[in-house]
Amino acid sequence: MRKKIQAFLIACMCILCCQMAGAQDKKPSVDSIIDIPSSYFSKIESKYDGLEDRVTKQTEKYLHRLFNREKRLQRKLAKIDSTGAKQLFANSEKQYKQLIDKMKSTGDKASGTSGAYIPMLDSVKTSLAFLDQNSSFLSQSKETQEKLKGSLSKVNQLQDKFQQTEQVKAFIQQRKQQIKESLSKYSNLPKGITNEFDGYKKEAYYYQAQLKEYKEILNEPDRMIQKGLSLLNKLPAFTQFMKQHSELASLFRLPDNYGSPQSLAGLQTRAQVQQQIQNQLASGGPNAQQYLQQNLQAAQSQLNTLKDKLNKLGGSGGGDMDMPDFKPNNQRTKTFWQRLEYGTNFQTAKNNFFPTTTDFGLSVGYKITDKSTVGIGASYKMGWGQDIKHIAITHQGIGLRSYLDIKLKGSFFASGGFEYNYQPINDSLLTTSSARGWEAPSSWRQSGLIGVSKIVSIKSKFFKKTKLQLMWDFLSYQQVPRTQPVKFRVGYNF
Repeated sequence: MRKKIQAFLIACMCILCCQMAGAQDKKPSVDSIIDIPSSYFSKIESKYDGLEDRVTKQTEKYLHRLFNREKRLQRKLAKIDSTGAKQLFANSEKQYKQLIDKMKSTGDKASGTSGAYIPMLDSVKTSLAFLDQNSSFLSQSKETQEKLKGSLSKVNQLQDKFQQTEQVKAFIQQRKQQIKESLSKYSNLPKGITNEFDGYKKEAYYYQAQLKEYKEILNEPDRMIQKGLSLLNKLPAFTQFMKQHSELASLFRLPDNYGSPQSLAGLQTRAQVQQQIQNQLASGGPNAQQYLQQNLQAAQSQLNTLKDKLNKLGGSGGGDMDMPDFKPNNQRTKTFWQRLEYGTNFQTAKNNFFPTTTDFGLSVGYKITDKSTVGIGASYKMGWGQDIKHIAITHQGIGLRSYLDIKLKGSFFASGGFEYNYQPINDSLLTTSSARGWEAPSSWRQSGLIGVSKIVSIKSKFFKKTKLQLMWDFLSYQQVPRTQPVKFRVGYNF
């Protein structure tokens, strides 16, 4: 009996030791400590929902504009060929209405792809699909699961909208080609018809540029989205899921044994390729290698030139952009807030090399085109005293400003503006001779400015550009007391 008890105790101790050893050997898995914040899903849902709404509204707006262009074109073409105009624009209203209704609907799914590959959209969608299939990595609370479902739904809806925009672009391209072919049959078309068709082509181009702008927004993730993706990238299961189920993986499907020694059988090694290149160069003579390097450098230079031209034409984000036959305004595709430019500037008035007053100004400008900006601002005039021995900070007035900058060449701009400056006038400044024949001057003085500005780029987080201005106040000669006609201002835009 005693031997059985001892054997039983020994067995229990062995089992306990094995369990303890297993517990020590079992390290905490990365998968079990990953905690995806709930704000990750909230940020995705809000951003993609807002972008989907903008894509829908902008597509509807451009379709209405294009249809109105077609109606005006039909009226003008009917004056010279009523039958041809009726045939060309017979079903256009119905087709535009169908596209608008389809963009407004949320349940319809478009067939095909979303056009250009969007890396961040692919990463976000794949991450949500992974978490949806592996819910053990998330909190099992009802709120978290609902946020996951909601964010995944918004991503899918946005992708469907981009697929619908591909159909809209294809329709616009088809209509543009049909109108072009029909108008080419006529000789000596009135200028009003050609101008209307040019306007149609401009609207079609700006619609494509607007969609490109939205896709670039998707490739600029927020900090919270970046944080969530970085946490998921630590999971080996997620990286494997990306390789198998992402959109990029479906475009470039790799074999199952990719990277294994079996998949490399029969392929040339790097050493073999280098040896073959050396043999080819040796057969070309002593200067073959130098000649090859020169050709490679020339080819690289030509490629860079073509890339720059393509970027200027707006084709960096997709391969389906039409080359416009006009100079596009890149500001048209930006929102109102994106076209605003904030700045500050100051100028001083000196007396014997001592600054007696300093004007501090704030401004906000609206970029009309890539080369012109109009804006408004305000200023505050501070006094420093009479000289270095009598320093006294005083209030000297305020001002209201408006300005216009037009690019001349390079970093030089033609600048102009109109200002109202309030500066209290002391009675001691008015003499009998100066006031004779004139009414008492108002405290608000007008300034008309014209001059040249120079932009100096600065690599700074806040102040992107330094603005140097040399201005002439052509209304200064009418002011009493007279102010300095030449003004030099230093400003910073951010």
